[in-house]
Amino acid sequence: MIEFRLTSMTAGLAVGVSVAVAAACAAGAYIYSHHHFESLIATARETALSQGELIRTALEHQMMENDRSLISRMIEGFGKQAGVDNVLLLDRSGRVQYSSRPESVGSRMAISSPTCQSCHGQPREKRSSSRVLETREGALLRTVIPIRNREACHRCHEARHSINGVLIVDVDAGSIRTAMNRDISWMLAGTGLLALVLTGTIGGVVRLVVIGRLKRFETTARLIAAGDFERRVPAAGFDTIDWLAREFNSMADSLGNLVSEVRQQGERLETVINSIDDGIVVLDAERKVIAANEAFLQRTGRYRSAVLGVSCLNSTAGMCNTTDCPALSCLQSGARQVRIHERRTVRGEVAWEEVHASPIRGASGSVQYVVEVWRDISARRAAEAQLAESHRLASLGFLAAGFSHELNTPLATTLACVEGILRDAQPARRDTAGWDRVSESAAIARDQLLRCRGVTQNFLRLSSGKGSPGNMVDVEPALAAVARLVEPTARAQGVTVTVEPVEVNVRVRVNEAGLQHVLLNLLLNAIQASSRGSGISISVEDGDPVAIRVTDSGCGIPPEIKEKLFEPFCSSREGGTGLGLFLSLNFIRRWGGDIKVQGRPEGGSVFEVLLPSVTGTLPEVAPS
Repeated sequence: MIEFRLTSMTAGLAVGVSVAVAAACAAGAYIYSHHHFESLIATARETALSQGELIRTALEHQMMENDRSLISRMIEGFGKQAGVDNVLLLDRSGRVQYSSRPESVGSRMAISSPTCQSCHGQPREKRSSSRVLETREGALLRTVIPIRNREACHRCHEARHSINGVLIVDVDAGSIRTAMNRDISWMLAGTGLLALVLTGTIGGVVRLVVIGRLKRFETTARLIAAGDFERRVPAAGFDTIDWLAREFNSMADSLGNLVSEVRQQGERLETVINSIDDGIVVLDAERKVIAANEAFLQRTGRYRSAVLGVSCLNSTAGMCNTTDCPALSCLQSGARQVRIHERRTVRGEVAWEEVHASPIRGASGSVQYVVEVWRDISARRAAEAQLAESHRLASLGFLAAGFSHELNTPLATTLACVEGILRDAQPARRDTAGWDRVSESAAIARDQLLRCRGVTQNFLRLSSGKGSPGNMVDVEPALAAVARLVEPTARAQGVTVTVEPVEVNVRVRVNEAGLQHVLLNLLLNAIQASSRGSGISISVEDGDPVAIRVTDSGCGIPPEIKEKLFEPFCSSREGGTGLGLFLSLNFIRRWGGDIKVQGRPEGGSVFEVLLPSVTGTLPEVAPS
């Protein structure tokens, strides 16, 4: 059973069929009415002509007998016939001699009148003996019959005239129109009934043959959209709808294959993503989780249903630093972001994650989604710490020779002073001058011992590498301490190290031992790259960021080395470990800074350490 439902297609078909049938019926009614009216008028015209000829013949006969009273009675009698409105007999001048309406006798009908001009205004070849006239009394069918001047009439009428008068018979055309309207009303009623029957029949046929079959397409499409990709439209015939059904089924087959392939691709992609050890999560513009792999879910310690659709602030609580969120920075800037976060595992252990946030842009160019990749770098950080310790020990070993020389000089001086004191302290030489020499030697020995203690303390502080993260450090004393440490090595290489004075007290928030380690690496590299007699300068430029520059006039950096200068195990010096700059860059970036290098036109290089000022905006500092 076909369910009736008014749709735009059904309404359109109904209106279209109704309009077409109504237009066809209206056109037929108009043609029929026009033809019927013309037929009635033609019949009335023939009747009027016949009556007029009969009247003319009778009048001519009576005129021959010159019986004018009989003529008047005849015209009056003819005027009383059914359908006849008036009968007039006019002479040659247009004066009414006889009329079925006595009041019009004696009046004149001028050729210039509208009723006469309706005929006389036409060319002679287009004039007819009958014409329908519209008057104030209604429509009239006027038939004009001329009375010829025959030989028998010459006794009363001059022979030079061809017409003695005109007989006019007016038939009421209103009755004809009334009859026509009655017939048209019946015809319209029948046509309307026929139109309703025809419209209903066509609607039923269209509903059964077209709409009912097209509804199968709708049902099949709805089932396919609901997931039933095996459903098809029956197509057993060879008409247009069956051809359309076969094409629809072919499209459904292609769609089913594509959906199956997409599902397989999705399953393979999900398998690949879930097999990755790195955590992968996709966030929308409101930082809600819309997709995540198993590695990320393991980091959160929650089920997928508890994470999807939830803000990352709730689903990843304790995993990242909310004040420096890479996803938020990516959404705001539209650029790729990298952050290092400390998180607590589900077992309460400390783990370090390197988070990469990449934007996904829409058609308009705005960032719609952010993909975060979480990589556990705890093992890497431990390895970096071991590398840093190894490099620190290697640097200390390199400094050992200079440190020994630095200590030997004051110790030899102290030994000489002590021996002099022993000699001057003998009883035989205890005079005033001797005691003065003892006092002077003791003062020198004290200064040299204090010098040894200072060198030893700096060396021990550097070798321990201990210090709290994020300390407020004065830059100038740190530079002076590092310069004292490298002074023996620089003197041995014949290189001068100069610390340019700092005009203001510049402070940064760093690990002091780590900063000294970074500057020590840069100075040792500069000393090793410099020739004897050259100089190295250390300068500070206050601002945000604070810039610490180490400038040398050595051999410079080859272009092929400069591109990978900060990569691990990259070294242009024979016997070098290639870890100094790599570890130094990692230290500086933990404090929110960076290291840049550029060549000098006159030779040598400039290494620039950039650190956030105390007054600037600082990121969270990771412990070294």
